[in-house]
Amino acid sequence: MDNKPTNSWRKRIHEIIYEADTKAGKKFDILLLITIIISVILVVLESVETINLKYSVFLNLCEWVITILFSLEYIMRIICVKKPLKYIFSFYGIIDLLSTIPKYISLFIVGTQPIAALRALRLMRVFKILKMNRFIGASTNFRRLLIASRAKIIVFLLFIIILSIILGTIMYLIEGNLNNGFENIPKSIYWAIVTLTTVGYGDIVPSTTLGQVFSSLIMILGYSIIAIGIVTSNMSLAQRKELKLNTQSCSNCLENIHTDNAKFCSKCGESLADV
Repeated sequence: MDNKPTNSWRKRIHEIIYEADTKAGKKFDILLLITIIISVILVVLESVETINLKYSVFLNLCEWVITILFSLEYIMRIICVKKPLKYIFSFYGIIDLLSTIPKYISLFIVGTQPIAALRALRLMRVFKILKMNRFIGASTNFRRLLIASRAKIIVFLLFIIILSIILGTIMYLIEGNLNNGFENIPKSIYWAIVTLTTVGYGDIVPSTTLGQVFSSLIMILGYSIIAIGIVTSNMSLAQRKELKLNTQSCSNCLENIHTDNAKFCSKCGESLADV
């Protein structure tokens, strides 16, 4: 009897943080995505010297507020699951941790603040919101096909944006102090987009061996992305049967792919009604 209020509290927090089907869960996910976007923008602006000199105190204060919020969220995610280590060492658990610690590290190691741009990886949580659209196959209904394609395009463009931010930030860390064009993160992101799309204007060029090797890998990656169209086409042919899925998350194993009205986890068999 004593554990009932605690379980009820954990269940409510679990529904809000881990699931996107509930009204509160959707609001939380949208608020989280907005906060992540603001955080990445702050890191980008902080790398622009003229802006940083004028608004350094404000930018630093905002960064600390967001860092504290992310820290509290990370703790709540650990508290409301039955197997905390399962979350901590999961893909999203590691990403959540990496997005939280850069500000703390900057207290001891100078120059590590740009690593906070890794928070852009957390935008991948938008996939959870679009998960139902992922399984929509080809259809003779033009309207449904258009909606399905739109969702895929949004996810693809979001992936490219996230990738460009991360690659640009890494190149800024490699070449930022050499006065060869990588003056701030926005310019480095511009270079990453130009390189990733294999356009290659040549107006900004890395001068170090590490930078040149890294840029070569990005160019190869740009050509590799073209293969996504072929893979997507084959997936659409294989997915003949339409599945209705939700984002209900299992508190035991964190599996979040279940059919509508599922009462038990498809992976471990845990009751989805309990926490």
